[in-house]
Amino acid sequence: MTADTATDVFESHRPVLTGVAYRMLGRIADAEDVVQEAWLRWSSAPREGVREPRAYLVRIVTRLAIDRLRQAQSRREAYVGPWLPEPVVTDFGPAVPDTAERAVLAESVSVAVLVVLESLSPLERAVFVLREAFGFPYAEIAAALDRTEAAVRQLAGRARHHVEERKPRYDVDPAHRRDLTERFLAAAAGGDIEELLALLAPDVRLVGDSGGKSRAPLRVIESAGKVGRFLFAVAHDHAGKLGFRLLELNGGPALLFFQGGKADSVVQLDIKDGLIQCVYVVRNPDKLTRFTGLPEE
Repeated sequence: MTADTATDVFESHRPVLTGVAYRMLGRIADAEDVVQEAWLRWSSAPREGVREPRAYLVRIVTRLAIDRLRQAQSRREAYVGPWLPEPVVTDFGPAVPDTAERAVLAESVSVAVLVVLESLSPLERAVFVLREAFGFPYAEIAAALDRTEAAVRQLAGRARHHVEERKPRYDVDPAHRRDLTERFLAAAAGGDIEELLALLAPDVRLVGDSGGKSRAPLRVIESAGKVGRFLFAVAHDHAGKLGFRLLELNGGPALLFFQGGKADSVVQLDIKDGLIQCVYVVRNPDKLTRFTGLPEE
């Protein structure tokens, strides 16, 4: 295999490798570091005996991601306030034309699912991502993790049960979610507290992620009254100061806010039965650097 061919092969699989790494780690920079390390290993190692490059590369990325995830666990424990995954733009493109497959990929990268995956062990998370998000055969997963197929099936069952037990049931219809997101923005920006409260479920939750580096709640806010008052106060304080853009992040519509030309925050909603069940707010500047420079609406 020539150097040019090796590069082409790797690049053809980069989207899958990045997708696996991000779902494993929840941070784009970490995922890119893992994929880059996989490229270095791929480009420098003999490849004559590699009959299935995709499986070979996924194995490298998965093992690197597991190692990094284990190293990151102590840092997560010291994280200031709630932790949310770094927002990522999702555009599955023509390579994923099937609606059902798109729905699976979108759900597997959703904020709600990624938060639940944080409670899995690194091995369980790897098995869940490879099996549920990308449909890898158990035999390939077993080879990637250097485990028996029986052990992988057991890990998969345990991980699936854990996720299904803890994963909230939300509406995934894109048009419905976008409509409610736009109504949410209009009510908050327009100072219509009654309309805003009408959009919130009675037990709605607001989860803010600042990492201690900007202003955001250090604890989850619960109930429509408390969440509504908090959002109304924030909208009032920032009236006329923020620009915004509506775009697709983590498989669904999200609001990206700007202040002074820099990305200020990302707000995304989880919706069920026509009401907002959870409001995610990412304000950690380390997780927003990629959005600075995007045009506002």
